[in-house]
Amino acid sequence: MNFSLYIAKRYLFSKSSNNAINIMTLIASGGVIIASASLFIVLSVFAGLKDFSLQFSSFVDPDLKLLPYTGKSFHFTEENLNALKQINGINALSFVVEERVIIKSENKNLLATLKGVDENYLKVTDVDSLITKGHWIISGNNQVVSGWGISNNLSFGVFDFLKPLSLYVPKPGKGQFSSLKGAYNSVSVNNVGLFDINEELNNEYIYSDIATARTLLNYNSHQYSSIELKLKADVDENALRNEIQSLFPNTFEIRNRQQLNDALYKMLNTENLAIYLIFTLVIIIALFNVIGAIIMMILDKKQSLNTLFNLGLDALSIKSIFFFQGSIMTTLSGMIGVGLGFVIVLLQQSFDLVMLTPDLPYPVRIKLVNVIIVIATILVLGIFASKIASQRINKQLIKAA
Repeated sequence: MNFSLYIAKRYLFSKSSNNAINIMTLIASGGVIIASASLFIVLSVFAGLKDFSLQFSSFVDPDLKLLPYTGKSFHFTEENLNALKQINGINALSFVVEERVIIKSENKNLLATLKGVDENYLKVTDVDSLITKGHWIISGNNQVVSGWGISNNLSFGVFDFLKPLSLYVPKPGKGQFSSLKGAYNSVSVNNVGLFDINEELNNEYIYSDIATARTLLNYNSHQYSSIELKLKADVDENALRNEIQSLFPNTFEIRNRQQLNDALYKMLNTENLAIYLIFTLVIIIALFNVIGAIIMMILDKKQSLNTLFNLGLDALSIKSIFFFQGSIMTTLSGMIGVGLGFVIVLLQQSFDLVMLTPDLPYPVRIKLVNVIIVIATILVLGIFASKIASQRINKQLIKAA
């Protein structure tokens, strides 16, 4: 086996007397280099895009969110609050009242989600850092902070006190209403800030003080839609989840940041998998050149193989020569390709070579797992291709030389 490996390295790194075979070997190796570099670059781009897409969730979503197990709201007393605060690992908590509402501005109406938050909300999230105009709401006032999309659709701005907004929500109950006005609870609010997160959230959310949301929904002082938690840095999330569940059995559905953005995570992971499979197909096509180069090398070395066979080397060992040759070629080419891709990604990170918009460079991220994936893919497919090519050798071929 060591002898076969030695001969394989000699065949790979020495020039053939047939110049066409040398060119074909270079083309095969170059194809694998380009394919592996492309796969690494694309995986790095998707890693960067994933981070870019999810970076805003760390500003607006809590570490954990406690939602009612059934219904839209739950009651949480002072005794419950004191018990929750005794759990080690919770850095801060905030109560939220959330509901779909109708926003009216002059003659325009829009359906959005009102999120009433208490004074601790900014200890749990950093949503105020995304306000691009105006300021955050002041507790005890009928103030709101809206997304830019809602502002554009309803044509209102900031501190426009002569043009207040009206929030409407259907009244709970059964039976018929005597008038359309009697079917809704309403409250007038003033917009004091605009946030810019992403297109979806900009068109969806409007924040208010929790007292305003309670008034609109007829909630009492201990009734909430959710509790949002910020955890300490070194806390065990699973252990904390179990502790909350044991303290409040069958009360809360607990979701972390990933579960709150489950659809986005699934979409990004699906796209990443699809791109990986497409570029793996490109690598497979490139490996056909490797198979062709090895077969051409076998035909070129028929006389040498006959000499090795007559010296006592069996057919299996001769097959191993070209199996090792193909495996070494693809592995080295793959590693060179990953190195080339690494340099290109590093240059993009350092010098912003490709721009997504005039002000935003294409996001990329170097991850060790992507290096492992590319090398493992090249290694597995290269071994398979080398195995196919080496099966061309048999006793009849060797003796025919």
